[in-house]
Amino acid sequence: MRIYEGSPRQDWEEVLRSVGSFADRERMKELLLLELDAGFILQGLAIPMAGARSETEPSLTKVTHELPDDEIAQLMEVAAANRTDAPPIVPDPGISNYYEHALRVIGGYVDGHRARDVFLFEQDGAFVLRLLLSAVGAGAAGHQLVEFTREDITAMIEAAPQHRESAARGPGAPGETPR
Repeated sequence: MRIYEGSPRQDWEEVLRSVGSFADRERMKELLLLELDAGFILQGLAIPMAGARSETEPSLTKVTHELPDDEIAQLMEVAAANRTDAPPIVPDPGISNYYEHALRVIGGYVDGHRARDVFLFEQDGAFVLRLLLSAVGAGAAGHQLVEFTREDITAMIEAAPQHRESAARGPGAPGETPR
């Protein structure tokens, strides 16, 4: 993501949260997301709003969206404007805002590892990521595969409010458990 390079925080959390919100609005599932030099390709199966074969047997259509950097910026603005302080709905791939929350916690993971060259795919609420890690400290540079089960994602979403509160207090703040 060229437009985010050089910032103190890569902000994958907000970018992926916004992409997830877009996927939720488009009624997508079984996502594939590929980072490009100037944006992303998002592909998945979607339930059309109208024209389904029947109410009991909706047809799924493979859809592909090219999301250039300027559209990502717009998605981030829309997502921020639509956001409330209400607690998230219990995460479930069948819930309407699952991808917003799931991709947000995955983005936090990516931010924490200072990764780039993100490729991810999802099936039935589980995610596989391929990330390019830079050599930091004793770690080796190169691609890394990471898998999150549906249960992992659910636990990460449920733990997110505590992580945000801890981060807001800062390291060593009262109430923070030392690691």
